Order: sequence, then structure tokens, then C-alpha cells
Amino acid sequence: MAGWFGIIFISALLIFISFFFTLSFFENLHKGDERITKQSKLAALICLGIAFVIPFLYVFFIG
Repeated sequence: MAGWFGIIFISALLIFISFFFTLSFFENLHKGDERITKQSKLAALICLGIAFVIPFLYVFFIG
């Protein structure tokens, strides 16, 4: 049961970080900074993807 707490914590943290990068994306989109906009979008997608994949992998391989 302790393993699930860690997985949920990591996933929630990554979703929070993804939300931060999404807000940064919109801020930089408004400013017109194309390079940082692309980086923020990519970071948000990577964090969100990892946040959804980690629980799946935990259940598939450990559970």
C-alpha cells in the first residue's frame, strides 16, 4: 500500500508541474516568444504523459 502512495504523489506532482508549464506556455504565447513557447508546450506534454504512464506501468509490472 505504501507503493501506491508514492505513485499517486509522483503523478500528482507531475500533473501540477504540467499545469505550471501550460500556464507558462500561454504567457509566452501572449508575449510572442516562440522558442520558450515550444519548450513550455513540450515540457507540459512530457510531464502529463509521464504522470499518466507511471501508474499504468506500476500496475502492469508490479501489481
